[in-house]
Order: sequence, then structure tokens, then C-alpha cells
Amino acid sequence: MIIQWIRNSKTAAGLWTIIRIYLGYAWLTGGLGKLTGGGFDASGFLQGAVAQAGGEHPAVQGWWAVFLEQIALPNAGLFSFLVMWGEILVGIALILGVFTNFAALMGITMNFAFLFSGTVSTNAQMVLLTIFLLVAGANAGRYGLDRWVLPYLRNHYPKHTPRTPTKPVAS
Repeated sequence: MIIQWIRNSKTAAGLWTIIRIYLGYAWLTGGLGKLTGGGFDASGFLQGAVAQAGGEHPAVQGWWAVFLEQIALPNAGLFSFLVMWGEILVGIALILGVFTNFAALMGITMNFAFLFSGTVSTNAQMVLLTIFLLVAGANAGRYGLDRWVLPYLRNHYPKHTPRTPTKPVAS
């Protein structure tokens, strides 16, 4: 019953709109701050996260530190670009309510990456709110552009139906 309300109620859709816009604003301002802040470089953050993997009570798990050290740090420029523009695009999509579920999924992925890296800040709160948006499904974008975009895509790009194999013609 509660899931039905979360996924179908217009009242719930209004609540999800407020939460969606709040999260979108948080992502957008974070990304714009990086874009206009004179050159965002994630390498310091990545090095700090790797350093937190040691000691008696590590804040970063060893497997994640290996990923950061072996993959993210050597490609810090790429990761800086992805984080900055990812935050901006997720923010815009959530504010406008377009591709809401995909934007929420990408946002929660970034939140978990930050949490794995030992940064708590508002990330845990954002994860919790994003889970509600993901559970709400299409209702989270009811009062946004998804109201028109999703039906348009459904009508103009039908689901792919696999062809039935044809039997070879015997000669």
C-alpha cells in the first residue's frame, strides 16, 4: 500500500518534486563551483582518500584505495572532468525532472563513490533521499519534463522485439 502511494500518488509526486529539486540544486551548485572555481583537480581528494586507507581504523576500504591509486589517480584529469560535469548534468536533469531515474542513479553512484572515499558531509543524506526518488520511479518526474518526454519516447521508440528466426528453405 505504501509503495503504491509512493509510486502513484499525486501528493507523493509533489513531495518527490521538492526533494528532486533540492537534490538537483545541491548537485548543480557543487558542479558549478568546481567549474567556476579556477580549475577543479580531483587528485588532492584522491590522494587524501588513499591515505585514509591505512592505520588501525581506516576510513577507506583497501579495495577502493587500490582502485583510486591504480585507476583514478593516474587518470585524475578524466575523473575531475567526469565529477564536475556529472554533478552539473545530474543537477540540471533533477531540477528539470528529465530522465529523473537515470539522473538519480548517476547521482547516487557519485554519492557512493564519495562515501567510499571517506567523505561523509551531506552524501549519506543525499543517498537516502535519492533512494526515495528511485523507489518512486516515474512518479518522481511527474511534475517535470518526464511527464512529456517519457511518453514521447515510449510512443516514438517502441521496445525492440526480437525477430523470429526463419527456417531455411529446403532445396
